[in-house]
Amino acid sequence: MESVQSPAQTAAGIEVRLCHTLAEYEDCLRLEQITWGTGILVPTAIFVVAQETGGQIIGAFNKNEMVGFTLALAAIHEGHPSLHSHMTAVLEPYRDKGVGRALKLFQRQEALSRKIHLVEWTYDPLELKNARFNLIRLGAIIRRMIPNCYGITDSPLHKGMPTDRLVAEWWLDSPRVSRIVTGGSPEVGSRTEFTRVSIPNNIADLRTKDRPDAERIQTQVREQFESNFAKKMVVTAIESNPTTTDYILQPQSQIAQDIFPSQERSE
Repeated sequence: MESVQSPAQTAAGIEVRLCHTLAEYEDCLRLEQITWGTGILVPTAIFVVAQETGGQIIGAFNKNEMVGFTLALAAIHEGHPSLHSHMTAVLEPYRDKGVGRALKLFQRQEALSRKIHLVEWTYDPLELKNARFNLIRLGAIIRRMIPNCYGITDSPLHKGMPTDRLVAEWWLDSPRVSRIVTGGSPEVGSRTEFTRVSIPNNIADLRTKDRPDAERIQTQVREQFESNFAKKMVVTAIESNPTTTDYILQPQSQIAQDIFPSQERSE
């Protein structure tokens, strides 16, 4: 695959390209502050380190204004180079317009140009919009959870609750991902065996208005995921129902040909 150096355009006319300068990293910091406040900021020095050690800083620009970015760090997965995508932010007026997906697709293309086949990131399993984006729009899968990943923080984003995180694995040239990024279905055929982890659709309100109940649900969800992951079940989809949103898990042995690139299927 040819090297990715030229920018890409989204449907909204936003330019997506690699970032290399301190001024661009300061712009990323500005977007961090707007998106998450000051409690969990990544300083510009880390952007420099990421750039110089094989990571990625990718920006989305409306003319000369940065409206979104992705920061990824160089990583190792089972002895092979990979990327850990630590942050993606898009300014409010540009959300739900394909900018976030354009950043991730550029990330995929650039990683594959360097023969990197996997990008991982973490996200809160109770954030259902993020779950849909990761699983349905990108084709990520999930095989593990990190309980209380960042500890209890003061950030309003975390609502004072344990920071449980699912680990999304984006196998960039798997049949599944290749199919999804070109407009195909997340799934092939019917599910021969599957299980569900259900989350109430009003979980966002509960986190604000009834934290004890939200924490009870969070604990149940954590225990269900950990039990299923111990059985080598893999999250592959998410479904909306009248009162719940359900994560769908399938046995890894049944779907390995679809979810991993050929060089990973023997594991």
